[in-house]
Amino acid sequence: MTVVKTQLPRFLNFAKSPNLSQKLMVVGLVITILFIFLALFAPVFQAWGWLQDPTDFLSNPIHSPPSAKHWFGTSRLGYDVFSRTIFGIQAALQVVLLATALSMIVGVPLGMVSGYVGGKLDKTLLFLMDSIYTLPGLLLSVTLAFVVGRGILNAAIAISIAYIPQYYRVVRNHTVSVKTEVYIEAAQAIGANTWQVLSRYLFFNVIQSVPVLFTLNAADAILVLGGLGFLGLGLPEEVPEWGRDLKQALEALPTGIWWTTLFPGLSLTLMVVGLSLLGEGLNEFVNPRLRKENGIRK
Repeated sequence: MTVVKTQLPRFLNFAKSPNLSQKLMVVGLVITILFIFLALFAPVFQAWGWLQDPTDFLSNPIHSPPSAKHWFGTSRLGYDVFSRTIFGIQAALQVVLLATALSMIVGVPLGMVSGYVGGKLDKTLLFLMDSIYTLPGLLLSVTLAFVVGRGILNAAIAISIAYIPQYYRVVRNHTVSVKTEVYIEAAQAIGANTWQVLSRYLFFNVIQSVPVLFTLNAADAILVLGGLGFLGLGLPEEVPEWGRDLKQALEALPTGIWWTTLFPGLSLTLMVVGLSLLGEGLNEFVNPRLRKENGIRK
C-alpha cells in the first residue's frame, strides 16, 4: 500500500512555516488594516466626542504640548494635532486609492491591447510610455498639479500619470509572452474576436503582478501627496493633510515645538512602511521563483 503525499495549498504552507519576508508582510498588513480602520471610523469617533473637529482652532490653546485633553498637542494655529493626524489618514487614502486606481484603469487595458495587437500601435505606445517613465514622478506630479489645481480628484490625477507606464509595461510584457500560448491560438481558431480574447483568455493571465504594483505604488503615492501638500499644491486648506501640516510645523520646530512635526511625520512614515512591506510580501507570494529562492535561504 503506497502513501500519497498531498501538497498543502499555498496559504496553508504560508501559515505553517512563514519566512522573514512573509512575517514582514503580516506586519505590513496589520499596519495597513489599522490605518484603514482609523480612516473609516474617524467620523464615528468624532460623533462620539473622541475626536475634535480637525478644522476647529478657536477653542484650543496655541502650541499646547501633549496632554490628556490634546493627546498630540496643538499647532501654532490652535488645531488639535491628534484629530488632524487621524483625519489626514482619510484624506491620504482617498487620494492614493483614487490615483492608483486611475493609473491601473488606464495602464492595464493599454498594455493588453499594445501587447496583443503589436505593430505600429505597440511601437507608438511604447515610445509614449517610455517618455513618461523617464520623467521624475514627483516633478511630473508637481507640474500637473500646477495645471489641474488643488482638490482630491485633481491631486489623484496629478499623481496617477506617473504610474500609468508601470502598469502598461508589466501587462504588455505578460501579454506578449502569453498571446502565443496554445489556448490563445485555439480561441482564435474557433472565431473569438479581439475583445473576447482580451477579456476572457488574456485578462486573468496577465494581471498577477498588478496587485503587487498597486500596493507599492500606493506607498509611493503617499510620499508624493505629502510632497505636493508641503509645496502647497495638494488638497484644499479645509482638508487635513500631513504635508501641509508638516510645512507649518517646521517653522516652530527650532523653538522646541516638536509634537506638531513628530506625529504627522510618524504617521506618514508608518503608512508608507506598512504598504511597502505588504507589497514586498505579495511580490514573493505571487512570484514562484522568488518564493523558491527565499525558501532555500531560510
